[in-house]
Amino acid sequence: PINTKGVQVYEEKYNAKGELEYATRGDAIIANSMAVSLSDDGKVLAIKEQHEANIHASHLTLFIDEVLKAANKSYEDLDAVAVSMGPGSYTGLRIGVSTAKGLCFALDIPLIAVSTLQAMASAKQSLANDKTLICPMIDARRMEVYLAVYNANLSPIEDVKAEILDEHSFAAFADHTLVFFGDGAEKCKVLYSDTKRYRFEPHINSAADLTSLAFEKFT
Repeated sequence: PINTKGVQVYEEKYNAKGELEYATRGDAIIANSMAVSLSDDGKVLAIKEQHEANIHASHLTLFIDEVLKAANKSYEDLDAVAVSMGPGSYTGLRIGVSTAKGLCFALDIPLIAVSTLQAMASAKQSLANDKTLICPMIDARRMEVYLAVYNANLSPIEDVKAEILDEHSFAAFADHTLVFFGDGAEKCKVLYSDTKRYRFEPHINSAADLTSLAFEKFT
């Protein structure tokens, strides 16, 4: 989009399959990411992350090996595998889920699926209260995003959905402050930059954000 001063405020690049490779707004680049962490009783022991597009096929199993080595653990020490189940990049999700399923089958351990948006929300849970809701967003295409709205208990007030953003998208939450974050939130800034009721927070996806949710499901 071009603002009224003729300055480009948002740009996206897609690959040949129509998948988002990166987005820019000003000097910020919002890229796809991949992360692997190892936790014990809900506490992260080791983590490996890289914020770069389209590296899952070439790096995922290497990251798993590195994280296990860093924590002095082996595959046989694993009790379960948790994976982000989306929404998000189809290719990244397919590779992540397939790898997780393969590990669980080989080790005969459970597979735990965690909503990507809820995992993102867990990272910002401390910002929510009776009057403030948190709204993680994942970029889709053009002005469309995947989003959900959560309260302070991480219960969904608005379930996961795809939304083409406009000035009326959040009219139902007129009595609340909404905190937007994630790469999709960059698109909201164009629409809601002058509205005091909306807040924007920086966010980088991390495998650590799945830890508490996955452990709660496991126990």
